[in-house]
Amino acid sequence: MSLNNSALIEIRNLVKAFPTSVGDITVLKGINAKFHRGEFVGVIGKSGSGKTTLVNMIAGIDRPTQGEIFVDNVAVHNLSENELAIWRGKTIGIVFQFFQLLPMLSLIENVMLPMDFCNMYTPQQRKERAMYLLNLVEMADHADKLPSAISGGQQQRVAIARAMANDPPILLADEPTGNLDSHSAKIVFDMFEQLVREGKTVVMVTHDISQARRVDRTLLIADGEIVNEYVAKAIPQLEHHLMLEATRNLEEIHYEAGTTILREGEIAEKFFIITKGTVEVVLNIPDGSEIIVTELKAGQYFGEIELLQGCLNRATLRAASNTDVNVVALSKSLFDQILSQSETARAAITDLANERLTENTKARERA
Repeated sequence: MSLNNSALIEIRNLVKAFPTSVGDITVLKGINAKFHRGEFVGVIGKSGSGKTTLVNMIAGIDRPTQGEIFVDNVAVHNLSENELAIWRGKTIGIVFQFFQLLPMLSLIENVMLPMDFCNMYTPQQRKERAMYLLNLVEMADHADKLPSAISGGQQQRVAIARAMANDPPILLADEPTGNLDSHSAKIVFDMFEQLVREGKTVVMVTHDISQARRVDRTLLIADGEIVNEYVAKAIPQLEHHLMLEATRNLEEIHYEAGTTILREGEIAEKFFIITKGTVEVVLNIPDGSEIIVTELKAGQYFGEIELLQGCLNRATLRAASNTDVNVVALSKSLFDQILSQSETARAAITDLANERLTENTKARERA
């Protein structure tokens, strides 16, 4: 089965359960996800949500109970243990929270280890490459020291050099800054950004919200399931379990360019979040003309005014003439149910609705 050409990593219907004395505990529940080349993705969620397990599945450290994992068209779930070890050494660089440098080896020897294991390069080239990588992370002057002789931040920089030893296309990082001070954490994060600029794909588990804001996109996991990224982006005030409830009940809808999505004066039935394309907000003027008040992009929502106020559509919304539009939609009943459980989210959506009503009123007055 071939991988989508635009995705470097594709996960399909992934389930992972761990046996316990009281029965199986399912940690990942039907995960579907894609990671693209040169992308920096942050995997976030509460402790125990399944973040680390997901990264371990990608790396082939853990085996799926069900489902498929493809990395650059390789069916990772079908590889034997020996095949996995060789494949991982050449394809995946892993950075752990606790560094995992071998204490009896010097820094340069730690960096050379993956090259030795995978029989990459000649012995002389291995040493030269290890020094090159240590120089990149500004640790070349400490090459012959043992890990115990340097700080935690310095050890993590060496761990990154080791992860890149065989020049893998993918770097997986599990809470890589969790044990570092803020200065060291910034240095490590800057390194990841540089690797992405060079074309690497970085997938990072993190609890650090400030770092999560700097990645290309985030993958939010709640109770072993992935929350729709546009729900998380559009209504960040929701508790994770409410985001997950919304995700489970989304309706995906496609509109061709120029198609009317909502018509002014008609009954409002859904709450919409844009996932692709541009939506125009159009007001009808008494003389029969129309004005475009604003344009909404991916990650923004509409339809909230009418659902909150129980009124007919206050404006016409349509796909822009030059682009198709994809949305995900929630029914009015589910929208009301979810907001009834989150006063913070209701207040935020109400505030934006009031701003939009004011903008529409001023637009009509100007017309």
